Amino acid sequence: MSRETLINIALAAILLAVPIWAHFADEPFIITLSTKVAILALAGVGLNLALGLGGLVSFGHAAYFGIGGYAMGILASHAQDYTPFMEWPFVIEGTNQMPIIWLVAVVMSGLAALAIGALSLRTSGIFFIMITLAFGQMFYYFAISWTAYGGEDGVSIYVRNEFPGLNTLDAIQFFALAFTALMLALIFSSRIAKSRFGLALTAARQAEQRVETVGIKPFQLRLTVFVISGMITGLAGALMADLNRFVSPVMLSWQTSGEIMIFVILGGVARLFGPVAGAAMFILMEHILGGFSEFWHGWLGLVLLLIVLFARGGLIGVLAGKEKADG
Repeated sequence: MSRETLINIALAAILLAVPIWAHFADEPFIITLSTKVAILALAGVGLNLALGLGGLVSFGHAAYFGIGGYAMGILASHAQDYTPFMEWPFVIEGTNQMPIIWLVAVVMSGLAALAIGALSLRTSGIFFIMITLAFGQMFYYFAISWTAYGGEDGVSIYVRNEFPGLNTLDAIQFFALAFTALMLALIFSSRIAKSRFGLALTAARQAEQRVETVGIKPFQLRLTVFVISGMITGLAGALMADLNRFVSPVMLSWQTSGEIMIFVILGGVARLFGPVAGAAMFILMEHILGGFSEFWHGWLGLVLLLIVLFARGGLIGVLAGKEKADG
């Protein structure tokens, strides 16, 4: 068993152990922080597939995060107001059932990623970065002008949505949902990286022309991983909106896209548990340093600069030494 695998197991164990301890110590705030780490890490897992595996520097992943959030907000708001979401040509009711909301969030985020990717992936480099950013901002400004769902003020949900067999108002049970979703996404990500599809995608990133000569189309590979990436990030958005019981255009902003990318870079691009380590470090710095100064982002910037300059493998890379990234 490699050192990185041991580090990954330790990270998963710590993320699980901390909220369990907090539950018995009657510290619900710590459980909420742990839940936030799990959800943000899930969003990072989505981006890490596109960035680490496909080499796609997307600066608009907040679009899928926000679409997932608004899928929750819209469906749940209609459920709490007892009004249908659509009445013509057929009636679509709101719902407070998490499995249905998650399905809608994943499908809508995937469709958005398909449309955006089909256009954006015809470019590369800085042009791809700017186009994804532009699409993300288009969704952001649309949400601001969408007065039917609060516009700039967003949508509040008074009661957390339901999951069959669980009490989602119980902090530890909601954490269990987020943690399970994260673990499943990590397993799925690992399987993709080790599959023939993942190997072909890696080859397309490293030597595109050679891949084309054997009949593989890099565009199709990249579009597929881009859609999967958007779907995972959309699921994270739905969970985050449910955690906060609130959704607003901020979820779609470029700052949110930047934060998701920070999680991946801090933890280690292409490292399986990189987003977990990065999200945990981000939340810890926000909680600890934010208590001293509202300008704690300056320290975050310094840490990010040091990692980019001296630790390209991120936190996982530093701990794992010179080992190859564990997909």
